Amino acid sequence: KFVELCGISKAQSSADYAMLEYCIREDLKTKAPRMMAILDPVKLVIDNYPEGQTEMLPVVNNPENEELGSREVPFGKELYIERDDFMEEPPKKYFRMFPGNEVRLMNAYFVKCTGCVKDENGKVVEVHGTYDPESRGGNSRDGRKVKGTIHWVSATESVKAQVRLYENIIDEEKGVYNKEDGSLNVNPNSLTKVTAYVEPALMEAKGYDSFQFVRNGYFCIDSKDSTSENLVFNRIVSLKSSFKLPKK
Repeated sequence: KFVELCGISKAQSSADYAMLEYCIREDLKTKAPRMMAILDPVKLVIDNYPEGQTEMLPVVNNPENEELGSREVPFGKELYIERDDFMEEPPKKYFRMFPGNEVRLMNAYFVKCTGCVKDENGKVVEVHGTYDPESRGGNSRDGRKVKGTIHWVSATESVKAQVRLYENIIDEEKGVYNKEDGSLNVNPNSLTKVTAYVEPALMEAKGYDSFQFVRNGYFCIDSKDSTSENLVFNRIVSLKSSFKLPKK
């Protein structure tokens, strides 16, 4: 697909890197299972959920490819969500978690945020909420709608993993070469390592297996550094793209 889009030119030329990323996304979107992973975690406590209970919720592996089947994901009273999925004082058109707002936990339940707990420095360390037991699967019996859907993992059943967030080596905004001395303009954020929490099903992944971490990007498990005790995932490409197909 990438070669077709590049076409043939008699003159020396280059292709936009975003075009390659576009082709990678198109290739993986029906092949890769869609898993939940929290890259910047904050704990969510569902106050009215039964203490000590864990239930397994069915999740389709890829809505665009039924052949990939489904799996079960553990759900409980304490979960991890992405830190930026909660704001105490949100701006307009922010539909995720904030005090008084109700959101859908992906493939799980409706949860209404009731508040948060902060440490001595004012950092949010826990988000609290209540769930609607009648909304299992992500839909309410009374037909009410919620605008925000967020992903999650169980705080007790999830697995720690190292996630490597790769970006381009060159800082494209500055150009390839430094005008003053001709050196390469290296992107200081070309590699960022974070400690994430992932679904326990990912412990079965083998080298080069690829996944979509929902709302985060496409990742593959590292073939050399990853073990069943210490999972390591590398980002292949993000989900967002400014690239648009050229008009015919």
